[in-house]
Amino acid sequence: MENQLDSSVTTEVVNSVAEQTSFFMKFWHDINWNSILATGIAKTIQIIFFLIVFLILKKIGNLFINKTFQNYRKKKDISLNRLATLDRLTHNLFNSVIGFFLAYALLSAVGIPVGTLLAGAGVIGLALSLGAQGFVSDIVNGFFILLEKQVDVGDVVTLDEVSGTVVDVNLKTTTVKSFDGTLNFVPNRYITIVSNKSREDMRAQIDIRLLPDVDIAKVNTIIDQVNQRLVPLHPEITQEPNNLGLIDIGNGHLAIRIIIFTLNGSQFTIQNIFFQEYVTALTEQGIEIPSTILNYPS
Repeated sequence: MENQLDSSVTTEVVNSVAEQTSFFMKFWHDINWNSILATGIAKTIQIIFFLIVFLILKKIGNLFINKTFQNYRKKKDISLNRLATLDRLTHNLFNSVIGFFLAYALLSAVGIPVGTLLAGAGVIGLALSLGAQGFVSDIVNGFFILLEKQVDVGDVVTLDEVSGTVVDVNLKTTTVKSFDGTLNFVPNRYITIVSNKSREDMRAQIDIRLLPDVDIAKVNTIIDQVNQRLVPLHPEITQEPNNLGLIDIGNGHLAIRIIIFTLNGSQFTIQNIFFQEYVTALTEQGIEIPSTILNYPS
């Protein structure tokens, strides 16, 4: 009796497996593999075609942009820093636009409804618009920074509490490299005051402390000799040194002040060179110099 039951159960299991296998085999044979293969090959060819077109357009576009800016750089009345800024911005915009069209083409090639996605993105974007005020502020402020030519790549600037050299400017952020090497990414909405130190000549101020009984005529003669020797060696000096004579620097201390105007970025080097030469020449001529204060331009 038990053997008959076991045999019946086994038969039912075998029949069930056979039916499932038969269904799977029927489903497998009903698939139009030729159509799937043809569709896959067609879509693969489309994707490869779009990628090749994208690479060609990107190459041609970047070459055209580079050639255009190279021609502008040959003109003497063009700011190189300004060209570098526009060059970076143009490349970024071009790559972003062509990247968007590539993504659109690839999604369309694989059958994804891009129009529906864009419509959905519009609804989501509307829902998130209240949280994107900072982003919009960055874009608007960045647009006016570029439009008004407030900063260019390579400029030495102070943006509120951040000081350094501008390495990148775009609509979203301004990147400034501090003098100690720190890379600062400043959102444009936080830029309220721009102090650009690379647009006009900069001042190098040197104060050399002297004793009250010093022979000021001798001091002036030595300083003039140093100026005559050094100025021809430094074409970055835009205005010859101006000796303002003795001044009171406070607390009863006297100093002789010399002002030198240089091209932007050269003021610290010129200040150090002339300060050392002044002190060396005065000391060699027997002029006693107490502790000296260097006033670096802000």
